[in-house]
Amino acid sequence: MTVIDYYFTPLSPYAYLAGDRLEALAARCGAAIAYKPVDMFKVFETTGGVPVPRRHPSRQEYRFQDLARRARRADLTLNLQPLHWPTDPTLSCCALIAADAAVRAGHATGDVGRAARAMMRACWAEQKDVADTGVIAAALGEAGFSADLLLDGATAGATYAANTQEAVSRGVFGAPFYIVGEQRFWGQDRLEDLEDLLQQGGADADR
Repeated sequence: MTVIDYYFTPLSPYAYLAGDRLEALAARCGAAIAYKPVDMFKVFETTGGVPVPRRHPSRQEYRFQDLARRARRADLTLNLQPLHWPTDPTLSCCALIAADAAVRAGHATGDVGRAARAMMRACWAEQKDVADTGVIAAALGEAGFSADLLLDGATAGATYAANTQEAVSRGVFGAPFYIVGEQRFWGQDRLEDLEDLLQQGGADADR
């Protein structure tokens, strides 16, 4: 089965605006998704990215316009300047890593993608802080997971760091980022290209 490596952070508005389209296309194409939360601040620092507050005003203004357009197209509520952004996403990312590990080990039957989307929605639509344990627990519960994963998430820091290093080594520089084999796709507006690749044979299509 072809695997889509999905690098993201709950703090990415564009990952939020992808909605459930990644999961839908994976289902259509018979592909699996490897959820890999990363420290996007470190990815930016390593790859030369500029944090939003330090970008030229023209870039910031365009970002606002583009996000508003994308939100309308996706029919999703989006606060352009959420109350709790940026915040520390470490605990939420580690909780997602713990949830994914529990599913893979057969200890849980929740939906990791749904948990991730709930955290993104909390940040970008509901004015909630994804660094808050109550917000994280609610997102986990919505997706069928126990809040006890917050305790397991405290031990997931090594995987979080490894995901971040792996992302940089594979050419990731923003979020959302999808990789199949050697083919890389940056942005929710490249999901159609990703699906084209999968329909053509996935990782073998470029050989």
